[in-house]
Amino acid sequence: MIRLTELSLPLEHQPEALRAAILQRLQLGDTELLDFFVFKRSYDARKKNSEITFVYIIHATVQDEAALLQRFTSDQHVRPAPDIAYHPVASAPEQMSERPVVIGFGPCGLFAALLLAQMGFRPIVLERGKDVRRRTQDTWALWRKKELTPESNVQFGEGGAGLFSDGKLYSQIKDPKFYGRQVMREFVKAGAPEEIMFVNKPHIGTFRLTGVVSAMREQIRALGGEIRFESKVTDLDVTDGRVTGVTLESGETINSRYVVLALGHSSRDTFRVLHRRGVFLEAKPFAIGFRIEHPQSLIDKSRLGKYAGHDALGAADYKLVHHASNGRAVYSFCMCPGGTVVAATSEEGRVVTNGMSQYSRNERNANAGIVVGIDPAKDFPGDALAGVALQEQLETRAYELGGKDYCAPAQLVGDFIRGKASTSLGEVEPSYQPGIKLGDLSPSLPAYAIEAIREALPAFGKQIRGFDRNDAVLTGIETRTSSPVRITRDSQTLQSLNTRGLYPAGEGAGYAGGILSAGVDGIRVAEALALAMLSDLASGNASESDSEV
Repeated sequence: MIRLTELSLPLEHQPEALRAAILQRLQLGDTELLDFFVFKRSYDARKKNSEITFVYIIHATVQDEAALLQRFTSDQHVRPAPDIAYHPVASAPEQMSERPVVIGFGPCGLFAALLLAQMGFRPIVLERGKDVRRRTQDTWALWRKKELTPESNVQFGEGGAGLFSDGKLYSQIKDPKFYGRQVMREFVKAGAPEEIMFVNKPHIGTFRLTGVVSAMREQIRALGGEIRFESKVTDLDVTDGRVTGVTLESGETINSRYVVLALGHSSRDTFRVLHRRGVFLEAKPFAIGFRIEHPQSLIDKSRLGKYAGHDALGAADYKLVHHASNGRAVYSFCMCPGGTVVAATSEEGRVVTNGMSQYSRNERNANAGIVVGIDPAKDFPGDALAGVALQEQLETRAYELGGKDYCAPAQLVGDFIRGKASTSLGEVEPSYQPGIKLGDLSPSLPAYAIEAIREALPAFGKQIRGFDRNDAVLTGIETRTSSPVRITRDSQTLQSLNTRGLYPAGEGAGYAGGILSAGVDGIRVAEALALAMLSDLASGNASESDSEV
């Protein structure tokens, strides 16, 4: 198979034009091109008012591959295609009676469980929250009625924190084995739109993602896996430096020497359990800030120029960074085109924001986190859980500033820059539910973060005209950009540094940042666990139940 890169066509080209362009570029007759598919399609909009073209990466099958490659030997854009198929690393033997446990059913736990089930290991999944249907009802109760369910919300439940987001499926991780593509395949098989396989920045959207996750759950069950909702793990059983099982809130103990720890970044009580049990943890950097909202039309016009609103391009996004004079990096995070700002707390008496979009991305506002990077050594020295304590402190303050009823504190950008409390809105109508309370956001974050964001917003206005418009809305606060801890693991075995059989994975463990990277990490950990189980079985290091089989 041949890989052809940098193939450009006009924005409004007809479908048949793609095959013609491939034939022309590779100097082939029609019968010599046996088949092809689009590996990736992107566009370059840096010159907003010039012609925007689609840029393709194509994988093609031709009659005489060797001759074609010889003809284009000096052309870097015509090369052999890499192997992008997924190849399972293991298959469980019939005598394997011990079952791995997966804690958490967000993107990482979902893919770890799915891969283990596909390889025949019949995982047991323990999810503290509810299934996606009931979880959605509980989440809407907070947004509409200010009623929080601590174990069923934006953070906890089937699908994890990524479920109530934009459903973004892109990442900057290195992925030499194309595990990210396997994540996409499984999503498509479960009902996601096929275009996610090739568009440059694919997304599914919250409502469509709920159905996809439900379908994948049923796949796991059909393959012999077991999924238990409302099954909160409250203790980890460790003997001689080896995990031997987990204890649930109900008092039940599940024995297993192979445990995937696919926690979300908000599982603070579980972090404390691990810390108490001596599992190696360390504080890690994360970021804090606000959500900012503009009219989506402003972003479209700035990024796409005369092509703003074009159906083939959809709602425009952005990515911004500013290095402030106080040494802080300020950057946009989790940008949601045509979306809403949502209440994302999982704890009573605290306020947290996040962003969400549907597949259509047709809401009136664009939103993104504008956040400041912070570091343990400088900003929250202490033990491994010092970052957790800082998050809790800031979220409690935001709850108080918002009126102590889960409304969020907010301020107009112009007022924020000038250091003046806001008393009324302009044209930009905030989307946060259950509502906002206008005022002064400066008490909600440390002074260094406020100073850096105040400097960054006018700088961003020079990159996107109108970004610092007076009536753009800042809503506080954004604190759960990533996990404040890392459950450090061995780079080869992917097991905890000091607790054998425990496989920290995904966002909560500090090894992912988004749906795609979390899914990829779930695959990697599932493979490592499966190989370890087979190795132990082959060496006679089987559990007592295995020995009796």
